[in-house]
Amino acid sequence: MYQSFKNSKSKSKTICYTVGRPPWYNSHGQMKEAFLIGLCGGSASGKTTVAKDIIDVLGVPWVVIISLDSFYKVLSHEEHLLAEKSEYNFDHADAFDWKLACETLKKLKEGKSVQIPIYDFATHSRLDKQKTVYGASVVIFEGIMTFVCEELLELLDMKIFVDTDSDIRLARRLKRDISERCRDIHGVLKQYDKFVKPMFEKFIAPTMKFADIVVPWEGENKVAINVIVKSIKKQLEKRGFNFRADLITEHEGKPLPENLHIVEDTPQVRGLQAIIRNRDATRDDFIFYSKRLMRILMEKTMSLLPFEPYTCETPQGSSYNGMKLEGCLCGVSILRAGEALEEALVSVKRDAIIGKMLIQTNINTTEPELHYIRLPKHIENHQVILMDATVATGAAALMAIRILLDHDVKEENIYFVSLIMARTGVYTIASVFPNVKIVTASVDPTTNEEYHIIPGIGNFGNRYFGTDDDY
Repeated sequence: MYQSFKNSKSKSKTICYTVGRPPWYNSHGQMKEAFLIGLCGGSASGKTTVAKDIIDVLGVPWVVIISLDSFYKVLSHEEHLLAEKSEYNFDHADAFDWKLACETLKKLKEGKSVQIPIYDFATHSRLDKQKTVYGASVVIFEGIMTFVCEELLELLDMKIFVDTDSDIRLARRLKRDISERCRDIHGVLKQYDKFVKPMFEKFIAPTMKFADIVVPWEGENKVAINVIVKSIKKQLEKRGFNFRADLITEHEGKPLPENLHIVEDTPQVRGLQAIIRNRDATRDDFIFYSKRLMRILMEKTMSLLPFEPYTCETPQGSSYNGMKLEGCLCGVSILRAGEALEEALVSVKRDAIIGKMLIQTNINTTEPELHYIRLPKHIENHQVILMDATVATGAAALMAIRILLDHDVKEENIYFVSLIMARTGVYTIASVFPNVKIVTASVDPTTNEEYHIIPGIGNFGNRYFGTDDDY
């Protein structure tokens, strides 16, 4: 069964979407499967445009678009020579690495880390670099033969076929291949007549019967997009997905979680807090007293780590029954503000290894994105202190913890350390990862509409590293 919609004009928009794993879990802390959409249609039928329009109208974060084009097989020397002459059939089902595509989508659906190949159409080859993706709440997999592979077809939660007139597809392909893929018009036409058109009739057109929805697409189809989005939202609601805006109010009326550990509220600690929170504090004072407070915070964290009995011999020849840290310890800072806590960690454990993650908020979606990662070897065997200076909603912290879990770090071996946290951020992390120990010097009551902590400390990174105009 499938539904077909007549075309309706609408204004297209430029959209942004997040690449990264959203840690949406059920009440037992188990990750929900991503919602996987298959988007099929002939070459230049408008699949990517449909995918972006779906994202635009859907209006939720954590959506990833993956193209079947990324999974073209690596060509042999002979096949590469044929491709240079437009004699290689890129439109045959055998041109794709279906095993790799299925393995990748299975991992994405489970929320695991994947490496997406990057294919260069100008040279007919995969590039050495890959794109790291940590999954999403919604994954759109688009390609000319998305419905051809039976194993892949079974993974899809929704199947959409984009039906576009062949003349329009040819015109679009000519424009695209000449301007974007460095082809000449004779090569494009030759390839179209010899491979594209017959392969469409042989492989692609027959798979329309598998589609849940068929979208006629000559420009835009607002009616179809709205129906698709409505169906996706209904499915996401059934699965219980919550998005970042919903996390802000989740903590209201609930006590602070048991896995939260707060530095003792002594006069000294309150005095340090007053200095670094003061908007008129000099940068020298801000750094000096922040370091003092971070040292106290790290000492608190060390007291929570597992220790084991240890007997040593004193200079007098007597035995002393003490304790020593059990196992290995490393730190991971969330760049850039998290780097400020590295000195405090090394001051209490001088041989601690440090890793780094760069997670930044997309200014358009207000959602965190992973841009860089470098973790210590065999991190799964370590107690891990994850460091960030401040936490508002906890979205970046959730991503960072999820990444550590993807690298086989046990949840109970993670200690999330932050100077100041909003109550909503504390509850968000604790509810998703109840076995992660959260350590902070202060829990502030709320956040404002811009997700800033209230009363807060301002932009810690700018104040600490001197990138604020006020300094």
